[in-house]
Amino acid sequence: MASMNLYSLVLVVVALVSTPLAVVAGDPDILTDFVMPMMWGMPMNITGDYFTYTGFGGWELPVTSFTVQKASMVEFPALNGQSVSYAKLRFPPGTVNPTHTHPRASELLLVIEGALSVGFVDTAGKLYTKDLVAGDMFVFPKGLVHYQSNQGSNLAIALSAFGSANAGTVSVPVTVFGTGIDDAVLAKSFKTDLPTVQKLKAALTPPPKH
Repeated sequence: MASMNLYSLVLVVVALVSTPLAVVAGDPDILTDFVMPMMWGMPMNITGDYFTYTGFGGWELPVTSFTVQKASMVEFPALNGQSVSYAKLRFPPGTVNPTHTHPRASELLLVIEGALSVGFVDTAGKLYTKDLVAGDMFVFPKGLVHYQSNQGSNLAIALSAFGSANAGTVSVPVTVFGTGIDDAVLAKSFKTDLPTVQKLKAALTPPPKH
């Protein structure tokens, strides 16, 4: 009974947050070919190395939980002003990239190894799902709640392209239950009891930063 209560609550959360999180923005246009890096207020002397990112290559350690490796303007400064970025997603068997949104970009996912079950919810509350295999692509429209899950028995790997150099990620579970919103407010909002809310908060509240 308790597990059904939690499951129902999660579905309600996804449905309710879809509409407000659909407020989105995009990257501004630049008036030059690219954004020149600066040092002490002066343009740096750059080469092709500046436009190269090698972080996705090399040998990788085995993983036991979902991991994401980003190539956004933070990791790859040459992307600043180019309205594009990438992420490499690794899904061991039975893992999930929890429900989230990207407020500044749509996402184009390409499965390069294994299989994934994916889906998103539109602003009318309709769920769109698909089972993907290596070579398949799936687009998640900008700002909509979505997820990816590996329900198989083998590792799955995917690449995601974003229409922004800094797409941003808003985690639905952490945003709702891990940011200090009052327990009573959440219990009334989702028509559940305080113990259920407190159980979710205990699991989703990030540790304090030191």
